[in-house]
Amino acid sequence: MPANTPPNPPFPGDEDPDRTVAYRTPRPPQQDYARTAQWQYPAGFEPETRFASEELGHAAPAPGRKGGRGWIIALIAAIVVAVVGGGGVWAAAKLSGGGTQPHEVLPGNAIAYVRLDLDPAANQKIALFDIARKFSATKETFSGDDPRKAAFEALRGNDPKLAHVDYAKDIEPWLGDRIGFAVLAPSQKGGDPGAVMAIQVKDEEAARAGLAKMDEGIAERQRTGVAFRDGYAIVTSDQSAADQYAAAAPLSENTRFTGDMDTLGEQGVLSFWADLSQIAESSGSGADPAAEIIKDARLTGALRFGDDYAELIGTARGTDVKSGQTQTVDLGDLPASTAAAVGVSGLGKMLQENWADIEKALGAQAQAPQQYGLSMPDDLVALLGESITLAIDTEGLDALDPRLGAVLETDPAKADPVLAKLESALSGSGMPPGLGKARSEGKLVVATSQDYADELASAGALRDNETFQKAVPDAEGAGFALYVDMNSAKALYQRELQGEAKANVDALRAVGLSGKISDGEAGFTVRVVFN
Repeated sequence: MPANTPPNPPFPGDEDPDRTVAYRTPRPPQQDYARTAQWQYPAGFEPETRFASEELGHAAPAPGRKGGRGWIIALIAAIVVAVVGGGGVWAAAKLSGGGTQPHEVLPGNAIAYVRLDLDPAANQKIALFDIARKFSATKETFSGDDPRKAAFEALRGNDPKLAHVDYAKDIEPWLGDRIGFAVLAPSQKGGDPGAVMAIQVKDEEAARAGLAKMDEGIAERQRTGVAFRDGYAIVTSDQSAADQYAAAAPLSENTRFTGDMDTLGEQGVLSFWADLSQIAESSGSGADPAAEIIKDARLTGALRFGDDYAELIGTARGTDVKSGQTQTVDLGDLPASTAAAVGVSGLGKMLQENWADIEKALGAQAQAPQQYGLSMPDDLVALLGESITLAIDTEGLDALDPRLGAVLETDPAKADPVLAKLESALSGSGMPPGLGKARSEGKLVVATSQDYADELASAGALRDNETFQKAVPDAEGAGFALYVDMNSAKALYQRELQGEAKANVDALRAVGLSGKISDGEAGFTVRVVFN
């Protein structure tokens, strides 16, 4: 690392004394210029951004010029392909090994972060390759048994300029087990974000040579910037930026980040974090009324897997949404023949409590329901009640004439007049006449036929279905849930798919989602079950 490395960049919002952000070293008083774009934004991403190095005769690359840094973007794409390609996702039950993590070397002013472990435990590798080989997009790439090689081959497949690079000779000797990627706020509102990557290395000299090999044929001033820190190569679009990021206070000292990751618990092989409020502000949409809802929101998540399923778990914190989920929505009460369903509890109450913000976001469109005689939000709150569940039955799917229904946990006496208004408003829109209805204490059921309405009004046995149990493991305690039996629902999409696309979808058995919202926080789990 050069001896004259620049000072630490500030974290977003460090001017606010109430914002808790830790710094690695105190900032000397003469370093006010650290707030300029040079500390937050790598050259080449923003037309007006120029680094101090230019004053010494080192011109920053022109904006929009890809050159040697094209492989950086390709690597990000390769990670996505390697992990999610063709619908297969993977993660581990626990981190593989100790040591420094990418967030301990990446800049602390990041607004988004992704971490990938390329060397999970042996059983996790088996699961990864079994899943990846189910899909045409990743089948050839995962023909071996080394996730690191598979990731590189996916990268090379996305960038023809890397055809001359040999994995065994140029990459394998130095490539470590972890990769981290951070997005940095642009220097100006509406500008392009910065990007920096941390690649764990086993040999710094070999890594420098290997990265230079990937840059061969590129003009000197366009080559990738590389600096080293605690066993990682800090890679970005410009050498000056790389040196600055390697000296910056790390993301591990940003207490917003660490607090969010701690609540996530087990981070698996792939984990991510995003400061949604900073992203909205950076994109120039901070003044949008809808941005008020996420004015302090962050999203955190991780990917994990079992023998025949993969799951994404996540937590959203700091939202301005008031929750009305005092009850659960149990999809297990639906008929065993259910092909797909979605349920949400507390939607009416949330709508009522957040109506002022929703009305601002909708603008003039918020008045549209009045032309149908609806009084907003009161009528919709009365209809939605405590919860709403929408369901599609397997019967009739083959003929593309499915049975559809809605189960409303509400007061039928209050909901019936609202339903009548909606039926009148939709009478000329192709809505099937003669809807079936069933009522009981605290429940109103509406369906495309009377027999299906009666079935939905009775306690069903979907909870005993093994596929449902696997896809929605937390169904009974969920505030919102979704379930799709891909095998049963094939009639809805198989006529539109052919060849590889059909084969890829046929590998999926079911998709499930479950979660709950409390005031200011939401947790969720998404599962994909494989045949």
